[in-house]
Formats: sequence, structure tokens, C-alpha cells
Amino acid sequence: MEDNKMNISRRGFLKTAAVVGAALAIQPTINKVKAADTVLGGEKSPKKDGMQYRTLGTGKAAMEVSALGFGIMGMTHHRSRHPDKKQCIRLLHEAVERGVTLFDTAIVYGPLSNELLTGEALSGFKDKINITTKFGHEVIDGKATGRQDSRPETIRRYCEGSLKRLRVDSLALFYQHRFDPQVPVEEVAGTIADLIKEGKVQRWGMCEVTPETIRKAHAVCPLTAIQSEYHLMHRLVEENGVLDVCRELGIGFVPYSPINRGFLGGNINEYTQFDPDNDNRQTLPRFQPEAIRMNTRIVNVLQNFGRTRGMTSAQVALGWLLQKAPWLVPIPGTTKLSHLEENLHTSDFPLSAGEWKQLEDEVAKIPVVGDRYNAEQQRQVGF
Repeated sequence: MEDNKMNISRRGFLKTAAVVGAALAIQPTINKVKAADTVLGGEKSPKKDGMQYRTLGTGKAAMEVSALGFGIMGMTHHRSRHPDKKQCIRLLHEAVERGVTLFDTAIVYGPLSNELLTGEALSGFKDKINITTKFGHEVIDGKATGRQDSRPETIRRYCEGSLKRLRVDSLALFYQHRFDPQVPVEEVAGTIADLIKEGKVQRWGMCEVTPETIRKAHAVCPLTAIQSEYHLMHRLVEENGVLDVCRELGIGFVPYSPINRGFLGGNINEYTQFDPDNDNRQTLPRFQPEAIRMNTRIVNVLQNFGRTRGMTSAQVALGWLLQKAPWLVPIPGTTKLSHLEENLHTSDFPLSAGEWKQLEDEVAKIPVVGDRYNAEQQRQVGF
């Protein structure tokens, strides 16, 4: 009982952060988040205005970004209720003010509405930030069909649409959202290379692909980043060679869902109700009540680990990722200023490699219950 009282939960952090957030909302240019000089495992990172920076990719494909990015998807797509547009825009402005320079969206989020929100909110910061978006999921008349389409003519059409919705002259980084088995990856890479020559795209990346696919694509047009799900409850990229090939070829890595769709933050339990019209978590095996109840043991490990270090479980989850490699940039999303503050304070806690190993060993003792995707979604990853 006493241990439970002492655990520093995400909810407890929010109560404190709400007071801080109110003051920051009045004078957002004051009190920017100050990061520690060391990245949690001891790696040095360059800093600008208090924010740590990292580099995704190498050579002409390199892109310098903030050590933590911002996943915009949940502001309109797959995350139950969300604030109105004005509140979302204000939060995105707050993120820019605090030094975040990497913002992630996609055509299929909404579909289209997430890019439209992103363009309206961030078009005034073109010279300060990088907006990344994704093509590949087929969208017809504003609706997702569930199919993939990465034919050259479709990529070009999606590129033109994204440029208009995001209100930019060139896409900072254009990901292939999912591998299209009907189109050779070399053809996709060649199309992107042409768009780069034309100035419509600056860099490109791929999501949820195999090492072999990465090698083939990179040989035609150098990749800046690979984006895949990666967190303490899903470490497949450590096992299947994806992180190894990124390290070898000098490609950055962007973990999406770094807090496991909010689960590792500690505010989801077996009684949580997800919006049936706007939340894919209700369809995921790992988010069924019994699986949530069993997997909460992992959250408890993170909370106990963070309790003696002044960290919330969300900060532990993000800190563990940040210390994995200096070319790795997680993109947690949120609709709350207090969560943004919490995430950005992650680098205030320099921990040793031994401490992170201790955490890994404790988590490894607990089997993860439930697959991350249902059968239909799983077919779209791992080609």
C-alpha cells in the first residue's frame, strides 16, 4: 500500500504540471524546457535554446531535429475524443515554442483532416520546423479503402495533395507508410528521387519494412529515416535486423507509439472505454480488457523504477528509447499541455547504462499478452 502511494504516476505529474502549464500559457516565451547536458545514457547531444538535437540520416539525406518529436495523429484520428481545433493549434504552437522541430502526420490520418490541421497550425513556422507526412494507404474521395497504392503516378498525386494541405513548397520528409507488394521498392525509390530533383520533396523514409527492403530502397535513393513501432512492449526491430541495418547505413530511426498508444503512461486500465467511432485501440488484441489487466504488471515495473528517480512511467518509457542510440528520435503524441511538458522533461534524468539494463531485465520477466495488431493490420507490416 505504501509503495502504491509513493509511485509517481502520470496522473500525479499532471496535477503539478497543470499549475506550471497555466503560467506557461500566459507567457510561453519564458521558461522553455531545459534539458540536461547528457542524454540519459550519457551520450552528448548538441543543444539549441535548451532543446537537445539529433540528426536523422547522413550526407545529403541528413536532417537535424529535436531529440523528441511530436506525433500529431491523435489530434484527429484513432484516439477517442480530442480537443477542438483551436486548442489543438495552440498546443502545437506551444510545442514549437518549447523547441520541438519534428512534427509527424500522414495522409490517411482522418483521412486528410490531420494534414489540414497540421498545415493550418504550423505553416507559419516553415523555417523553424520539419513536417513529415506519409503516402501509401489508398484514399479515394476522402476515405481510406484499406488497400495500398504506391504506383509512381499515385505517389505524385499524393505529394501534390500533401503540399497543398500542409501549405509548404517542399515536403521535408515523405515516408512510404506501408510497403506495397504490387510495386517494386526500387520503383518507389526512383519516383521519390525524381521528386527530390524537382524540389517537391527534400528527403524520404519508409515505415514498417524489412532490412532487405531498406537496403534495396537506400541503394536507389538514400533514406533519412525508418519509422516503426518500438517501445518496451514491442522490441521486434532489435531482433529482425532493422536497427542494425539503420546503424550500418547511417539511417535514422523514428519510433512511433513510443508509450504504446498511451498504455505505458499508466492511465489506461481494463475498464477504459474507447470511442467506437474514432479509436483503433478497441480493435487491437493488446487493448482488450484481459490483456490490459495482465499487461498492467509492466506499467507497475516502470512506475516502481521511476519512483526512486523522480520519473513518471511515461518518462521512463521515453528515456529508455532515447538512450538506445543517438540517431533515434521518438514521436510521442498528446492533446494536453501537461503531457507535453512531462515528455519534454524526460531528458532531465541522466541514468546509467546499468540502470537501464536493470529496467529491461525486470520488464523481460513479464510476458506481453496480446498481439499489437489484428490480423488485417498485421498483414500490412513485416514484408
